[in-house]
Amino acid sequence: AEPVSMFCASPSHPFLTRVPLKKGKTLRQCLKEHDLLEEFLKDHPYDPASKYLPYSANKFASEPLINYMDAAYYGTISIGTPGQEFTVVFDTGSSNLWVPSVYCSSTACSNHSRFNPADSSTYHATNQNLSIEYGSGSMTGFLAYDTVQVGGIVDTNQIFGLSVTEPGSVFYSAPFDGILGLAFPSISVSGATPVFDNMMNKDLVPQDLFSVYLSSGSFVLFGSIDSSYYSGSLSWIPLSSETYWQIAMDSITINGQTVACSGGCQAIIDTGTSLLFGPSTGVSNIQSYIGGSDGSVRISCSSVSSLPDIVFNINGMEFPLPASSYILKQSGSCSSGFVSSAADAWTLGDVFMHHYYIVFDRANNQVGLAPLA
Repeated sequence: AEPVSMFCASPSHPFLTRVPLKKGKTLRQCLKEHDLLEEFLKDHPYDPASKYLPYSANKFASEPLINYMDAAYYGTISIGTPGQEFTVVFDTGSSNLWVPSVYCSSTACSNHSRFNPADSSTYHATNQNLSIEYGSGSMTGFLAYDTVQVGGIVDTNQIFGLSVTEPGSVFYSAPFDGILGLAFPSISVSGATPVFDNMMNKDLVPQDLFSVYLSSGSFVLFGSIDSSYYSGSLSWIPLSSETYWQIAMDSITINGQTVACSGGCQAIIDTGTSLLFGPSTGVSNIQSYIGGSDGSVRISCSSVSSLPDIVFNINGMEFPLPASSYILKQSGSCSSGFVSSAADAWTLGDVFMHHYYIVFDRANNQVGLAPLA
């Protein structure tokens, strides 16, 4: 496919909406700081793969909250008239929008922004329930309609979830209020129309795509591509499934040698996690090459400069990831950004996305990647 040209703002689309993203601590880091991580993981064994398990068809389908343990980028939206502000994870790995409500008296809601329907003149209730499950119980709530403002885009009559219970005081530590899902309607809990689908249906964006830049001055840009943030041209990759932003990957190589995804595999591009998840065999192969082990043994920071690129071969093209991207530095120590999971598919989180400008193209069901400028 030809690269999509960058649109200029026109009178019918006065806002090419750029929503700034703030890099914050992940829930995992917050729990660690309060010495709660070990206890939490004992009570809630966590596998990042759980996010991609098939959704049940009923309206009480689940979307485990624990999936956001490693989300690190947040942006601000407002809901209602006048607008009530919320910090949300812009998540390409799920499709629902939900925030806490004033009806939630759980500890987890007490220090987060809560939506008050009584304060909005554009609010419309529904009688549909919503249930989001995780380890110790489920977040229960209901669906409603209201105006959602994302940057300069005003999306009227948007369906969204409001939580009433959020058991487990652990989410008290979460550095965000809710989630704004940017994946496909097919995986939306309760069949709720995703925010970006409404933007497209109402012609609120000049092009049916959005792009993500996760480096200094991170943002999500709705309806447009900003070519000043990448070098060369975009390489287009067709989606293999219209559920998540899922693509087929040919292999993962180091110095020309296949270390993982031999014979091909699936990969999901997910802004809702900061790490790079993959099947345990592939991940342990990579760890042994780079001298780390699964999330525990540190890598010597002095060796980072001599570590090889890890190359993701996708659609016949090479996408190298340097050690400066896949080795995480925190408080003076270094560790691998690769973590094993029970899923067959790889999850390319922020570790991968730090290195590429990524276009999520709904019009042509493809993603575009280009190295950052």
